[in-house]
Amino acid sequence: MQEIAKPRTAAIVGAGAIGAWLADGLDRAGWRVSVVARGETLAALRTGGLRVERADGARQSRPTAGSAAELGIQDYVILTVKAQSLPELAPQLTPLFGPSTAVISGTNGIPWWFFQDFDGPLKDQILESVDPGGLQARAFPCERTLGAVVHASARVAAPGRVQVVAADRVLLGEPSGGNSARVRDVVEALRAGGINCQASQHIRDEVWAKLWGNMNMNPVSALTRSGSAKLLADPDVRALCVRMMEEMQQCGRLLRLNSAMTPTERIEITRRLGDFRTSMLADVESGRPLELAPQLGAVVEIADRLGVPAPFCRSILGLTRLLGAEHTV
Repeated sequence: MQEIAKPRTAAIVGAGAIGAWLADGLDRAGWRVSVVARGETLAALRTGGLRVERADGARQSRPTAGSAAELGIQDYVILTVKAQSLPELAPQLTPLFGPSTAVISGTNGIPWWFFQDFDGPLKDQILESVDPGGLQARAFPCERTLGAVVHASARVAAPGRVQVVAADRVLLGEPSGGNSARVRDVVEALRAGGINCQASQHIRDEVWAKLWGNMNMNPVSALTRSGSAKLLADPDVRALCVRMMEEMQQCGRLLRLNSAMTPTERIEITRRLGDFRTSMLADVESGRPLELAPQLGAVVEIADRLGVPAPFCRSILGLTRLLGAEHTV
């Protein structure tokens, strides 16, 4: 008698907008989905389940919700929390990991694994702005880590209720390259769940490229309380963004992470997306901690280690750090 394959299991760590969207996609694909949650979100998930509203309609699911200890060992652990919270959270996630559990980093900015087994300058170095004390590097096995880059916009309408505003694609890949069985496993599941997921042979390049566009727009929008259209319509602000991108681009050349376009061309793409409010601006308006260190802080730390002057990035980092401290006291 043929044995029936057990459904894959996945725990979403971070029940915000993107985490809920991915949870819904995997649930649609028939995976057994759990969510690490607490407080109001945990109560909402246990009471009413998860509701995700997409362009093709709204859908209700009932993922198991609780602490890592309650959820137990998973096939995949998907990290979609704010990157600055991961160092403290990482050691608490140990109960989710078995001998073959894979971890997928879907956070913004430079992830903890970025320079592990990296073929170039800064190989195996840990960035203090990203992973102080190396807590994440110790908690998440390098050989079982997958990188992910999410190009989508979603918002939490209420605990347990998420609205997907715009969904482009999710990129997933092995940091070392190659198209492994575990990459194919997740890509196929997310596609079956209605999410445009693609395997990437160069996930580090994709992480770097996304950060290149975010590390200037996010803090500048937070400082000025302005959406993207207003920012980029001002020639002096636009010039500031270009200077910041040029500094990061110089670091990229030394790391052999080269961009296929100029800063001006990349900004023009942003302008064509229309007016939008960045995630860092939303965090300022809501009084939440800013995702600054893993984004712009990481760029400045990389520049320091490579000996690249970065006066524009450093100045905006300092100003935004003060803003973040003011709004999280």
